Amino acid sequence: MTYLFKKAAVAMAASCALFLAACGGGEEENGGSGSEDKKVLNVGTEATFAPFEFMDKGELSGFDVDLLNAAAEEAGYEVDIKNTGWDAMLAGLQSGQLDIGMSGITITDERKETYDFSVPYFESVTMIAYKEGASIASAEDLKGKKVGVQNATTGQFAAESIIGKNDSSISKYKSAALMFQALQSGDVEAVVTDIAVAVEYAKSNPDAGVETITDEQFVPEYYGIAFPKDSEYKAEFDEALNTLYENGTYAEIYEKWFEEAPDMETLKQAAQ
Repeated sequence: MTYLFKKAAVAMAASCALFLAACGGGEEENGGSGSEDKKVLNVGTEATFAPFEFMDKGELSGFDVDLLNAAAEEAGYEVDIKNTGWDAMLAGLQSGQLDIGMSGITITDERKETYDFSVPYFESVTMIAYKEGASIASAEDLKGKKVGVQNATTGQFAAESIIGKNDSSISKYKSAALMFQALQSGDVEAVVTDIAVAVEYAKSNPDAGVETITDEQFVPEYYGIAFPKDSEYKAEFDEALNTLYENGTYAEIYEKWFEEAPDMETLKQAAQ
């Protein structure tokens, strides 16, 4: 900026101060340039659920993280994602301290009584992971075994549907990480969790001697972004997710993390 231009700008500013109405003083009320800072939404997650959310060199990473950031941008928001843990995330949604929960949360009729959910964004199914030699060929073989689950997840509900809800052979853990540690230490003989998480663990720990199976008793389920009940953000994020499905952004994020194309037709049908 030249010296003469600076002087002209100063003079103009002084003139506007004296004649605010004539100089368009209302512009400041509209945010100066017309743009407004994006509202930041508070998000809770449980970052031991790779490949959906996990810590990578101190930073939150994963499929859910990338997808939520893309959806928030499409909806016109920013998100502040904190690794709250599973139980604290759910409690934060109920209390309204969190605007969003995203941690591979399966949409169930029971959960919909307490939370709002976005349209489905991922199809999953339950899987059993076990140490070699555990003689597990089906879900029925879990009976009589020590089984680990993450507390208050559909993995727990699936295990209980096979073994029994109050069976003492089921050990409940606060996180997927603790559940898999129990499997490695021999505290449990098998764990029941979501397929992508089980496969990712086996792939990332090739020397752990972990095998995986699924069973026809385990029906497909869908993940959704969770909100407090009657959230004002649900409709906006539904629209944003559907836009990401149509413009190819969702498929790009999916292929980045799972190295294959998503079944968009099934996902879109579930989202209707």
